[in-house]
Amino acid sequence: MSDETTSKYSVKDKVAIVSGSSRGIGKEVALKLAEEGCHVAILAKTDKPHPTLEGTIHMTAEAVQKNGVEALPIVCDIRYEEQIDKAINQIIAKFGRIDYVINNASAIYLTDTQETTAKQFDLMFGVNVRGTYLLSRAAIPFLKQSPNPHIVNFAPPLVIDAVNFYSHLPYTMSKYGMSMCTIGMAHEFFHDNIAVNSLWPRTIVKTAALDRVGAGAISDKYARKPRIMADATYAILKKPSQAATGTFLIDDLVLQADGVKDFDQYACEAGHPLIADLFLPHDLAPPPAGVIVQSFNLNAIDKKH
Repeated sequence: MSDETTSKYSVKDKVAIVSGSSRGIGKEVALKLAEEGCHVAILAKTDKPHPTLEGTIHMTAEAVQKNGVEALPIVCDIRYEEQIDKAINQIIAKFGRIDYVINNASAIYLTDTQETTAKQFDLMFGVNVRGTYLLSRAAIPFLKQSPNPHIVNFAPPLVIDAVNFYSHLPYTMSKYGMSMCTIGMAHEFFHDNIAVNSLWPRTIVKTAALDRVGAGAISDKYARKPRIMADATYAILKKPSQAATGTFLIDDLVLQADGVKDFDQYACEAGHPLIADLFLPHDLAPPPAGVIVQSFNLNAIDKKH
């Protein structure tokens, strides 16, 4: 492969937007891309320390810049078009380009119909569906100018199974809305060579969001670290955008195809069985050798307390 082609597909000196990147998976994605030489626009609502949640956009920016790349922290609530437009203008003014959009920001309440308030419902649809749609929409004119443009939505495969609906219908509808953005935009912008794919974790990932919704009662040993989603995202972005679009990818399968063999590095406790995430297809290819994954069942596993 020529140096010119390698440069085209490398993330070095490219520009990525990562939503919800003040902490958790979004922060890990920003750091991974920075390690590979990519400049990062850090979009999130938290610019001042939160009393219970660690991380701000400025903390992520500082960590990103330690890798010798540029970071642009922007306070942005992606539910609001005017804030997105302002952020895009800032990004173009600083970098002059956009190559990747990582739609990580998400709101989650694992509650059923009667337990989910209108406010919670609106937040999930505002962030997960509207935010993903609006941020992608605003970036597309600039992605069209990139040599290797990608949109990656952290959204699940569209599995129509009652078990995915009855206990947390509002959350499922909102995440499937993100998944539909993947399918629709992949086809709509196919001839612009913009790859639009979904990435989803095979197992639960240890984040503050997991703690907040109650699943944090699961011992850390059953979860993987956020780094697995970051490494899988990078594996997607460094491939030609024409190679695949409109697909639903699983983190460890992406990494396995990329040559990764050590999956203990992603486990909170190496060698311990892991808990499967929601929305996985029944016919999903098995995990890499040596990885044990069991069903998501809060009543059948050990708890911290």
